[in-house]
Amino acid sequence: GKFSLYQDLSVEENLQFFASVFNTTVEKNYDLIKDIYVQLEPFKNRKAGQLSGGMKQKLALCCALIHKPEVLFLDEPTTGVDPVSRKEFWEMLQRLKLQGITMVVATPYMDEAALCDRIALIQNGKILSIETPENISNAYPDLLFEVKAGRTANVLRALENFDQKKNVYAYGEFVHLTMDENENFNPSVIEEYLQKEGFGNIEINPIKASIEDSFIRLLSNH
Repeated sequence: GKFSLYQDLSVEENLQFFASVFNTTVEKNYDLIKDIYVQLEPFKNRKAGQLSGGMKQKLALCCALIHKPEVLFLDEPTTGVDPVSRKEFWEMLQRLKLQGITMVVATPYMDEAALCDRIALIQNGKILSIETPENISNAYPDLLFEVKAGRTANVLRALENFDQKKNVYAYGEFVHLTMDENENFNPSVIEEYLQKEGFGNIEINPIKASIEDSFIRLLSNH
């Protein structure tokens, strides 16, 4: 998460320095960075160390792009960045992809991983799966339900003792419950179980697995 540029140089000085390192100029490749740099231009004389987290990441991206690389490696580029800046950053990456730049991105955010063309799910340096986001979700072999019935912790605790459960874990305001594939299974069995445990206002929906669901399943098998 350490900022990799020169904090005591201004925005403009950092960009000019990195252009010179790669034996090019800002003017020569300005078209490549203009969509990003236009947001930085009002602060071009500000020292890089005084920028917000989102602006620092945009400046770092400009400096990495200024020599028009064929492949761009980004190591958790949005960690510590606010949600709005995260969204803007990924919109910029999508535009860069259209310019023919291949990007390899490491991210702990599964919603970001889902925006990529291919995903490698990794634990402790070991690749568990490499596939497109759609194929990862489609390959999920278990029945998957989202369940809500009051406090998530209480629902989670109750479903831990549900005989037919394969795995159960908190997922936002829901609890996700996985079971072995069974075409004849009726979700009302889950509802009846929770009612016996004293729960009301029960909501149960069969859902398609997200990238995070798939990752959790892979982790539980290793």
